[in-house]
Amino acid sequence: MTVREVDSKALLARLKEELKKLSELQPPQWSHFVKTGVHKERLPEQPDWWYTRAASLLRRIYIDGPVGISRLRSYYGGRQNRGQAPEHFRKAGGKILRTILQQLEQAGLVRKIERRGRKLTQKGAAMLDNLAKQMKTEQKEA
Repeated sequence: MTVREVDSKALLARLKEELKKLSELQPPQWSHFVKTGVHKERLPEQPDWWYTRAASLLRRIYIDGPVGISRLRSYYGGRQNRGQAPEHFRKAGGKILRTILQQLEQAGLVRKIERRGRKLTQKGAAMLDNLAKQMKTEQKEA
């Protein structure tokens, strides 16, 4: 349970750098022109947002897994500004999540469970556990 014990932002930053090394995980051409959901007004500002979302997805599946696309869309959703009308919750876009999960499956970090969603493989869980242990030992040394 060390993934829950370390700072999530620091873990995601480290995991993002690890995922950049994978050849299977590459942002598609269309990823530079899309919003992440109907509730967003602008495109993502960070140039490497694809890897940040992939790292966040891995952590989310580690904590909640097995988890499906619909539940992930709810997690990454938000309030849509509707002008004078009251705000309403809207789910995030599913294409981005599906594409990242398919790439993570090709990398061997996630596997699909029929009618249950996605779950981490031993390789994926080990990657997260090792990063969390490294961060935990660095915190103790400092």
